[in-house]
Amino acid sequence: MEPARALSIRDVNRLIKMKLEGDSGLQDIWLRGEISNFTFHSSGHMYFTLKDEGSRLKCIMFASYNQRLPFAPKDGMKVLARGGISVYERDGQYQFYATAMQPDGIGSLYLAFEQLKKKLELEGLFLDSAKRELPRYPRTVGVITSPTGAAVRDILITIERRNPGVDVLLYPVSVQGTGAAPSIVKAIRAMNELAEADVLIVGRGGGSLEELWAFNEEAVARAIRASAIPVISAVGHETDFTISDFAADLRAATPTAAAELAVRHSGEVRQGLVHLEQRMAKSLSGLLGKARERWQNAARSPYFTQPRRSLLVQAERLDRLRDRLRHRVQAEHAKAKERLSRLNGRLSAVNPNQQAAFARKRISSAKRGLELAMNGIIRQRQSQFGSLVRHLDALSPLKVMARGYSLVYDEREKSLIRTINEVQPGDLIHVRLADGKLDCQVWGIEGEEQANG
Repeated sequence: MEPARALSIRDVNRLIKMKLEGDSGLQDIWLRGEISNFTFHSSGHMYFTLKDEGSRLKCIMFASYNQRLPFAPKDGMKVLARGGISVYERDGQYQFYATAMQPDGIGSLYLAFEQLKKKLELEGLFLDSAKRELPRYPRTVGVITSPTGAAVRDILITIERRNPGVDVLLYPVSVQGTGAAPSIVKAIRAMNELAEADVLIVGRGGGSLEELWAFNEEAVARAIRASAIPVISAVGHETDFTISDFAADLRAATPTAAAELAVRHSGEVRQGLVHLEQRMAKSLSGLLGKARERWQNAARSPYFTQPRRSLLVQAERLDRLRDRLRHRVQAEHAKAKERLSRLNGRLSAVNPNQQAAFARKRISSAKRGLELAMNGIIRQRQSQFGSLVRHLDALSPLKVMARGYSLVYDEREKSLIRTINEVQPGDLIHVRLADGKLDCQVWGIEGEEQANG
């Protein structure tokens, strides 16, 4: 009996999907489990499985939701996931569609902080060798912070107190909220383009991890590291550390401490100048004393007290040097003459004219020997050639044919007929004799045995 109405597989899966999505107890729920088989697809969607000790459930988190995750999920991580149960119609498989996720037992912001810190540390962004020294006496300090917070007030008061001659260039930014990180990055780049500040202070007052999060953004850390101007990070209180603190050239516990690190106290500068002045005066006094002593020694020198005597000594020395030079020149001249005589003797022994005459004799002798050898070879080759010609003439077919033999060819004169089996009565043949050719026709064929019979 045929049923009145048969459902398709697609219809069944769709009905189940509607049932599941219509059940409020299976929608907007939280699941606790461990991630396994995690895949971050090129489309941006995340595919994974949540499991516990008794079971497992396939899950998916679309790119529109996972873009807001402050941490990177991975296999083995225990999480709390929010979402609903539905059916993937094509495969008839029910699965959990996650809309939010957070680590189970640890804050998501803290996990994101640790993950980014480890990533940038592996890239070498925090290496001490990459950090720049702060200018010893900056003329202008750039401050990137909120214009209304306590941090900017502490920085300005500290710089004014320590050295009123230092200029402050303030770039106001948002230090908290969604747009804080882009605002800080823009400010750092703008300060570098202006190139008026000798050092930058980037920071804010203390707060919770969420309030300080702008200074934990990767873009801010990379902007600090890419800055051509040295950067002091002044975020939070002494116990608060941010990614910006690790990326900066110097970390200050508070904004006030950052101002103290950036600007030397004018009293210290004055004290340093006084110390340098004292050192310079002492050094000049020492130099003058040494110069006076040298002058006194020079004044007592015989070269000044008895200059004529010194000139006579030098004249005597000059005479001795002149005699030594004359003797040396004469000795060198004698050596040169002797060497020239030896070279002339050697040159006469290898006179080019004698060498040329000897070479001509050798060439003439070699020429005669070559002519004799060539004539002998020619006579030998002529004798061999005559012998070969006579031998070839003796083997010539024409000689054989002259003794009464002939050659028989077929009608086209292409094949030589060697046996009677190659012709038939009536065939045209050509017979070549020693003095010409005969065109013949075969009238009869008689074999060797018939002839003997």
